[in-house]
Amino acid sequence: MTLIQLRYLVAIVDAGLNITLAAERVHATQPGLSKQLKQLEDELGFALFVRRGKRLDSLTPEGAEVVESARNMLNEAANIRILAESLRTDTRGSLMIACTHTQARFVLPQALGRVRRELPELMLRIHPAEREDVMDRLTRGTADIGLISTSNDEAPEGLALPVYRWDLVAVVPTKHSLADGGAPTLTQLAQHPLVSYDSTLLPGSSLQKRFAADGLKPQVGLTAPDADLIKGYVRAGLGVGILAQMAIRPEDAADLKTLSLQPLFGPCTTWLLLRPDRRLSRPIIAVLSALAPHIDRVALRHWLAGDKSAVIVPGSIPHWPPSAWETSADWAAPKA
Repeated sequence: MTLIQLRYLVAIVDAGLNITLAAERVHATQPGLSKQLKQLEDELGFALFVRRGKRLDSLTPEGAEVVESARNMLNEAANIRILAESLRTDTRGSLMIACTHTQARFVLPQALGRVRRELPELMLRIHPAEREDVMDRLTRGTADIGLISTSNDEAPEGLALPVYRWDLVAVVPTKHSLADGGAPTLTQLAQHPLVSYDSTLLPGSSLQKRFAADGLKPQVGLTAPDADLIKGYVRAGLGVGILAQMAIRPEDAADLKTLSLQPLFGPCTTWLLLRPDRRLSRPIIAVLSALAPHIDRVALRHWLAGDKSAVIVPGSIPHWPPSAWETSADWAAPKA
């Protein structure tokens, strides 16, 4: 029995018993993965899966127990690798951060500048993605840290630490009919095509729900995953942009007017997601310190050690931009 075999087994289960998909995720060939699975079953002396022809139908009861133990062993193996890295001064190696496009573009550059100065030999890897992919990477162990946003204060599943709250804003060309007024009403917004994030199309999106609450339907004319793309399409006259306030930069004022959407929409919250099966390595602590200085790291260590009564966030959640960032030359993000 090898860790590779156990990794392949867990990958098959996480891929919904789809061997082809599992092979892609672990960068193996389908025949190679099937061979390792057969060798594992031969060594154990029982079947891990119920089969229908060549297709895997479900886990056997024995297989379910083996998978649970395999996950624990793989997590412990990962912890050993992290420990080994930390014993090499915890300043080398790599840290994978999976995050939304807005966080990658407008928040992380300044924060990771601090991390690089503290740990110059650390390789930082950034993977911009949609929220579902960020969560999936954390679950599968292919990311060390996740950064996502929600339209409320409801924490995502897992170990989620609030970084800051932020508001949605609207942007229009300076000669647009809405540019001369104050904050637009929902009725006014409903009269224009909107340009916003891909998540706007989801039935549960805050934008869709807010319009529906007033009996209105938004005209979502175009969506994109990236705020710079949204602003570009607004500049092209394709509609009114709805985007995160941290995506607004001083240079945008040359041809775009930023409009407040408060109190039409409540504040959103950005969360830093950690894997509870991992210890707090020095690189992770460095990222925490840069992004969320209000997090009590001692309490977080106690929480990870099993004390679920530990108060990780002792005070209120800061609003964008947090005051700790405003006083640093690293943070030049303007208020929307």
